[in-house]
Amino acid sequence: MRSNRAWWGLVVLLLPTPLVAMDMTALFLALPQLSAELGATGVEQLWISDGHGFMVAGLVITMGTLGDRIGRRRLLMMIGAAAFAALSAVAAFSASPLMLIVARALLGVAGATLMPSTLALITNMFPDGRQRGRAIAICATCQFTGGALGPVLAGFLLQHFWWGSVFLVAVPAMAALLLAGAALPPEYRGDQAGRLDPASVGLSLAAVLLMVYGIKQLTVGSVAVVPAMAVAAGAVIGFVFVRRQLRLESPLLDLRLFRNRPFTAVIVALVFAGVVMAGTGLLVTQYLQSVLGFSPVASALLFAPMGLGTAAGTMAAPALARHMRQPAAIAGGLVVSALGSLLLVGVAVEASALPQVMIGITVLALGTGPLFALGTGLVVGSVPPQRAGSAASLSETGNYFGGSLGFALLGLTATVVYRIRMDGASDSLAGAIATSGHLPSAEAAELLHTAREAFTVGVHVNGGVAAVIFAGLAVLIWTTRPTGPEPSSASAESATATADGPK
Repeated sequence: MRSNRAWWGLVVLLLPTPLVAMDMTALFLALPQLSAELGATGVEQLWISDGHGFMVAGLVITMGTLGDRIGRRRLLMMIGAAAFAALSAVAAFSASPLMLIVARALLGVAGATLMPSTLALITNMFPDGRQRGRAIAICATCQFTGGALGPVLAGFLLQHFWWGSVFLVAVPAMAALLLAGAALPPEYRGDQAGRLDPASVGLSLAAVLLMVYGIKQLTVGSVAVVPAMAVAAGAVIGFVFVRRQLRLESPLLDLRLFRNRPFTAVIVALVFAGVVMAGTGLLVTQYLQSVLGFSPVASALLFAPMGLGTAAGTMAAPALARHMRQPAAIAGGLVVSALGSLLLVGVAVEASALPQVMIGITVLALGTGPLFALGTGLVVGSVPPQRAGSAASLSETGNYFGGSLGFALLGLTATVVYRIRMDGASDSLAGAIATSGHLPSAEAAELLHTAREAFTVGVHVNGGVAAVIFAGLAVLIWTTRPTGPEPSSASAESATATADGPK
């Protein structure tokens, strides 16, 4: 399509991106207030916060492939954006916890259509690799900036309005997307798309939901039997799903994508980068609040450099790619992230450690920018255009799985370190803080100091593990050699593109 129209189309596509990311992170601050007003129990609060992510993780593969088949603009605008706007309003005016849980889950269904369709449309709108890389970098920057500013926006809204205003911020952007989008981004679909296989949809949804649920519950529950069974059941169902995809002539997920070595390496890197980012975020936010003593709002502001650092890294990525090979730029960024992680190894219990923590998370996040920008571009650009939605959905699924694994694995590691250091005196820092309220002042102060030191050691271990993971990913990306073209797939298939204005 014409260059000017492509860039205007990108502007339209990016309208909801930062606000949707804000909507997801802003809920963390809004949860206490809305729970108090709606009378939500602890279990209901868990489903209010997690229901959206569960549905996105479970359906993003289906939605990416569905967009390839019915048209990406149709899925994004006529279904995803319209449903997201309507359901955001429903969530804002929910009268009970159950109503909000259902609205959030359905928001996840709508949200699963957004990013795969957006990335696939960008791939088709910008056939030139350099322009496509710049467009994806801008998209990633908007997403991470929105995520970083979400808690800040939530703090402002909650100070001046009721909790439902947090959900309403996405409505104007979705409405603008519906109004302007029909005229700008062209429609793209695969001309050899077959019928959607309901059994594959059900298997993929069940596998992802069970595994994500089990992994999350392993981090918060004292009884591990049910979560472990959920993970095992999800793995078995996932195996059945993979076997079915290998037999189908028109699979829901084209596993041939993994024959491309750079594609597979980037997917692996996205998963493990998600592990580190989520685990580090979990521990650092707790460190800011429970060790250094900052309020939740202040902690959100102090943690914002992590999202802003990633945004800055994604914006710088296209410039790096002009002076070096993309794998070299990604690997170099991951080395920077490893150095940032090492800064967390030396943080202390005292407030004087705050600058070191902020520099550490900023450098760590900055280095991931080339991976999220150039890596995502390699994923969607290394496949034929008609498979772009499927490739984008794999990228998104990798991020969600990585985040869930990060909470579980690094959170569990920190918990084990804490309990060893406390020698059975306390199971968690929150428990130590609660116990200290019933002790004489001298004993309480000693318990809190010991508990905070033990938790800080967990942060040190997390920093070391993160540095090793980032260094390993840098080696993986640097040593991966591109696979030759696949004529059987790339030349035998083509994408159908229509740009006939409003439908």
